[in-house]
Amino acid sequence: MSITLVAVVLALVLGHVAPTLVASLRRYAWYDAWLHWLGESAGGAWQARYGIALALVPVLLVVALLQGLLDGPVYGLVGLLFDIAVLVYAWGPRDLDVDVEAVIDAHDAPSRRAAIARLGLTGETAALDGPALVEAVFANALRRWFGVLFWFLLLGPVGAMLYRLAVHSRASEVLPEQNRRGTQVLTTALEWPVAQLMTLAMALVGNFDTVFTAWREAGGTRFRLDTGFLPHAARASVRGELAEEAEEYAEEGMVQAMRDLPELRDAMSLVWRILLLWLATLAVFVIGGWVS
Repeated sequence: MSITLVAVVLALVLGHVAPTLVASLRRYAWYDAWLHWLGESAGGAWQARYGIALALVPVLLVVALLQGLLDGPVYGLVGLLFDIAVLVYAWGPRDLDVDVEAVIDAHDAPSRRAAIARLGLTGETAALDGPALVEAVFANALRRWFGVLFWFLLLGPVGAMLYRLAVHSRASEVLPEQNRRGTQVLTTALEWPVAQLMTLAMALVGNFDTVFTAWREAGGTRFRLDTGFLPHAARASVRGELAEEAEEYAEEGMVQAMRDLPELRDAMSLVWRILLLWLATLAVFVIGGWVS
């Protein structure tokens, strides 16, 4: 767990200090080539619903083998460096807060649309729509940060690579239809517990009643592979926090300061608080000696 704290901090620092360099290192062309080769050579097994296992299992076996072999040399230092390297590689591939800051700092419409596109919003959805931006921030937080972090905590480097490659496979255009559906099911299964924990943390760092109500109304209480409750709870939480902020200004007899893209700013602030709560919880477990 202490490795995770170091690795997450390092990933965030590198994303700020050298975002272009880090993004260039987080390339998966080798995996795309592997998917393409399987599409040409694997035959009917690749066409099946769970054909993605043909792509994931060999890669994960190699990572697991390295994880085991490197755990012992030099008092575990080599294994520590390997764990950190894998987490930093699987993080992102672009750092979320850097992309959000680019949207806020954009001074003209074309550059702002380009920055918003890096959050996954294009076409009509690339307009400055507050709820859509909130959803984009939390969807990217799940894919870029929390999904990788959660599975790294459970399975180590194998878990981090499993989640990153599954998400990358879902976006690939070379998968056959049935294979793509199976990949979607796998990715949603990997994301469901993460989204639940993110929503719980959101309730703890924000307005608990607002988040809990939105989570329940969106079907978060039902045990099904659907993460739609997360954006619903996020929109409700951000909307509630902005309303509370306006009320505080009114009570103090002040005119609320005009801010550009308030929903986007508040969503990113909320994501930061969730991440800090996760890391603080990890730190408590480490200090308490419950985990190594």
